Amino acid sequence: MSTIAAPSQLATPETKKTPHFTAKLLGSGAILAVALFFVRRYVFRYYLHYNQAAFTDPSLGAPNFWTLRVWLLMHMTGGMVALLSGPWQFWTGFRARFARLHRWTGRLFLSGVAIGSIGAFRIAVVDSAGWAFGFALFMLAVAWVTTASVALYAILNDRIQIHKEWMVRAYVVTFAFVTFRLLSDFSPFSRLQPAGDRAITIGWASWVIPLLFTEVILQLRRMGSAASSS
Repeated sequence: MSTIAAPSQLATPETKKTPHFTAKLLGSGAILAVALFFVRRYVFRYYLHYNQAAFTDPSLGAPNFWTLRVWLLMHMTGGMVALLSGPWQFWTGFRARFARLHRWTGRLFLSGVAIGSIGAFRIAVVDSAGWAFGFALFMLAVAWVTTASVALYAILNDRIQIHKEWMVRAYVVTFAFVTFRLLSDFSPFSRLQPAGDRAITIGWASWVIPLLFTEVILQLRRMGSAASSS
């Protein structure tokens, strides 16, 4: 999880499997599979079909992103890098055995967030879908930058456990772009009308609700660890 870690904490390979290893492995694999599905279905078309028609998104009220294509590509490219590099940060065995590679994937993740958020902020300010949806996107970008920045600050100060928790939060916010599409296309939210209200609702729900559940889980784990050590 840590982007930069002390050698003493990462140099010794773990010889035992972590608790619930199989479940964690399957969960990580499922997250990565969904991320790859998202990239293949919703991202590649912008690179493969670089024209005005490809940059028109009917699911958001048909806003034309052609004039914002540079910022949109910056947002998508950074987000894709963060989305696909993030899961590797959470594999304990990978982190222990390949400490240097772990640090580089962490840097790659944080770089993706930085690049993607710049594009997101720009799109949010001038988004043709309306100011309400733009504000939802703007606050998502704020949450994205904030969680990643705190994770970076924590590891730079050797606060490993805090870094781990904030990296989890940062990836939950990163995954919001996937969650948005899943809710828009495959959930009961997809039938909400009018379309503008639907996009705004999903824009908030895609990261606020997952982040809430994540926070509850993190705090319960922290309380459990404190109780077992006392």
